[in-house]
Amino acid sequence: MKTQIERNGIVALTEEASSQLSHSELWNDDLRPTMFKEHSWTGLNFATLWIGMCLCIPAYTMASGLISIGMNWWQAIGTIFLGNVIVLIPILLNAHAGTKFGIPYPVFARLWFGDKGAHIPALARAFVAAGWFGINTWIGAGAIDILLSASFPAWGNLFGHTAIVFALFWLLNVGVAYKGPQAIKVLGTIAAPVVGIAAIILFIWAYTKSGGWGPILETPSKFKTAGEFFKVFFPALTGVIAFWATLALNIPDFCRYAKSQKSQMIAQSFSLPITMSIFSFIGIVVTSATIVVFGEAIWDPVQLIAKFPPFIIFLGTLIIVISSVTINVGANIVAPARAISNLSPRKITFAMGAIITGIFAILLQPWYIMSNFGNYIFGWLGTYGALLGPIDGIAIADYWLVRRKQMALKELYELDGRYNYASGFNKNGIYALIIGVAIPALGLVVPGLHFLWENAWTFGLFIAIFAYTYLMKGDSSILTKAEYEKITIIENITVQDRKTV
Repeated sequence: MKTQIERNGIVALTEEASSQLSHSELWNDDLRPTMFKEHSWTGLNFATLWIGMCLCIPAYTMASGLISIGMNWWQAIGTIFLGNVIVLIPILLNAHAGTKFGIPYPVFARLWFGDKGAHIPALARAFVAAGWFGINTWIGAGAIDILLSASFPAWGNLFGHTAIVFALFWLLNVGVAYKGPQAIKVLGTIAAPVVGIAAIILFIWAYTKSGGWGPILETPSKFKTAGEFFKVFFPALTGVIAFWATLALNIPDFCRYAKSQKSQMIAQSFSLPITMSIFSFIGIVVTSATIVVFGEAIWDPVQLIAKFPPFIIFLGTLIIVISSVTINVGANIVAPARAISNLSPRKITFAMGAIITGIFAILLQPWYIMSNFGNYIFGWLGTYGALLGPIDGIAIADYWLVRRKQMALKELYELDGRYNYASGFNKNGIYALIIGVAIPALGLVVPGLHFLWENAWTFGLFIAIFAYTYLMKGDSSILTKAEYEKITIIENITVQDRKTV
């Protein structure tokens, strides 16, 4: 029986198949595959999504922070650009699956881990997203706290004033998340120009006040030898890659709405690395100017805001709030909320998942992660990069090398489908994940292998690709070309025909 329709490279369930799945324990309105009419995101939507998420405070702190650990300006920019180009590859590879089959990340994970095993990569991604949720909420709350302290001196003497602001801002973020992932289109449209214009104004201020590019752009690298540089470069590069390694996994959550593969690929290829590099350069220039203006390098934008008059603090705080809410909803709510919903699709909604994510974010203590740059780049980013790299590798290997971009969409939502494996777990995926994490982790205990841990995301990704591809050879869950054609109605519609569909 034909259960799915492929139209110009995009696959959707037939109405009959959707009706049969409506009572499945693995199905709800948030997790179901998108219909053809829901593929409405253009290249512009993806460009504004990435611009809005890249123009965020953590990106700013990363760029400036690389200067603080000894790099000169072009080494920092080069590291950030290279890291974003590298992470763009798995982003585009996994985006293809989301665009073609219209499935969110937790459902995509059922392919490689089974319907129960999918909770492992989904919750791993959710854990990281919750951490980022807390970091962005802490940054936004800090900016608001500074505004109130500057406007009302008594506020700074109030016991627990920072905790009060954090709680209120936390509520704002969770409240916005209730609107669901489609609200990201609106948030991105607002945030991209607002934060972008603010960054340009800050850049002009820095250049004018410092009488040029400032001392940082003239300061040479602190590293005297290539060995000294690479000792810092590789863990820093891993941190840059890990910055968006989360989106490399759950990019199907957004690309499931893409109009075409071409539009999402072109938009993402340009908007991610270029925006991150430009914003990073602005962060470095501004930090350079703070040495001239304030006598110290200030890489934390919240602390920088505190140096200005109250009205400027007010405007800066609004921009930080917009930026924090945008990236929180776009990058840090969708994935964990869906992962939590996937634990019990018939009982847990996306909104409930958003609340649980917010609570878990508090337990991860974002104030500690952001207390110094070492915690941020080497502790937080580096450690979760070692976990997500192998998962990225398994996802890529499964879709591109094992299944060759073919799957039975309906069976992803059936308890007795081919992707149930052994009692809901694909042991091959679990074994590949363990191997992909364990080998780089040897660098933590064997001094001569420390380079494995410094590049844990990259090594973990490739190790998992090879391990998973080998383990899945001849697996019964793999569709043959004949089987795919047997269940798929293949249509090719011209541009003129699309206007009438």
